[in-house]
Amino acid sequence: MNKFIHADCMDVMREYPDNYFDLAIADPPYFSGPEKRKFYGRKISPIGVQRLYGQTSEWDVPGKDYFDELIRVSKNQIIWGVNYYQYDFGPGRIVWDKINGESSFSDCEIAYCSLHDSVRLFRYMWNGMMQGKSIAEGHIQQGNKRLNEKRIHPTQKPVNLYLWLIQKYAKEGDKILDTHVGSASSLIAFEEYGLEYVGCEKDGQIYQSALARLDEYKSQIKLF
Repeated sequence: MNKFIHADCMDVMREYPDNYFDLAIADPPYFSGPEKRKFYGRKISPIGVQRLYGQTSEWDVPGKDYFDELIRVSKNQIIWGVNYYQYDFGPGRIVWDKINGESSFSDCEIAYCSLHDSVRLFRYMWNGMMQGKSIAEGHIQQGNKRLNEKRIHPTQKPVNLYLWLIQKYAKEGDKILDTHVGSASSLIAFEEYGLEYVGCEKDGQIYQSALARLDEYKSQIKLF
């Protein structure tokens, strides 16, 4: 079933019946046009990271019709950026603490989670070259820089975040939907756990970069 499609997710979702997917994990855009370029258009980020992506097309910030359709085709949802949208989500939340110290970026990101009514916390450092560190007994433990992920997307999330989400909220045999694939971190995690998925990416340049990253991951798996 696994599909990574260069398409508008609204067109793709209309092809599926109600509750077809067991879980939707989505990271829709919440900036567009000048706002996006202001925050993500630099070749060098404010924290000194050389970005590999180029100038992309305008992003469409989703409205009620998108969320209605996403909830129609999926039994459960995890939706990042929930604090930016005017929509009647339930009370469940996931907070990703990025442990980013003095960075000017947000200290955390928030997702809606339909699978519980409480708040769950995931801590994982995501601050330029400072990736994959954890806090133990009040001290920051050093990560392995050789394992750092290359940034190919302005709002890229780490593969380990998606691995944690799958461990906690998915089960064997689930069908997963990602409507805004972006960097393909989610698809790499789905492949890692052998889950069936459909992923959509509307932007052609981002799609090609994500596809190359996904293919590179699959090639490494075949080698081993």
